[in-house]
Amino acid sequence: MNELLWFVSRATGTASIVLLTAVLVLGALTAGRRSRSVSQTVVVGLHRSLALGTSVFLLAHIATAILETYVKIDWISAVVPFTSGYQPLWVGLGTLAFDIILAVVATSLLRHRLSRRVWRAVHLTAFALWPMALVHGYAMGTANEPMLRLVPVACAVVGGLALTWRALASHADHNRRQAVLTQEWS
Repeated sequence: MNELLWFVSRATGTASIVLLTAVLVLGALTAGRRSRSVSQTVVVGLHRSLALGTSVFLLAHIATAILETYVKIDWISAVVPFTSGYQPLWVGLGTLAFDIILAVVATSLLRHRLSRRVWRAVHLTAFALWPMALVHGYAMGTANEPMLRLVPVACAVVGGLALTWRALASHADHNRRQAVLTQEWS
């Protein structure tokens, strides 16, 4: 049974980082866009659905990591960063990423009750949790299983390309805003 939990923990962790990267890519594609086109609506819906799927796989990953007894990780270490007796730095980065995900999910569920500014500030922390999760996944990946190390690297490349595109892409109204900013006001 313990071996099964170990495999499930690794599989759900791997699925979590792949899904989290997909959520990040979709978020980067839609960030700052005000379009209400059908394709935009579909992409935002997919972003939200994959975020939910990520949360489910992440909860399974955490639960199986705690339940398997090969290494000792307790429930408190799943919520309070850097308290694990096993690999406190690497487990702690995963815990910190999980805590940020909890905040992002909570504020997303309460979005209609929060100001856009508060929601956006919390939501932008996802850009910090993603590299933490990548480092956690890479460092905790089993050395004799190259795929467990390759997946975070591939996700880093894909996510890095999406973030680079996002940083370089302009908004649809960029030219109009630039023209307004260059006008002289007398």
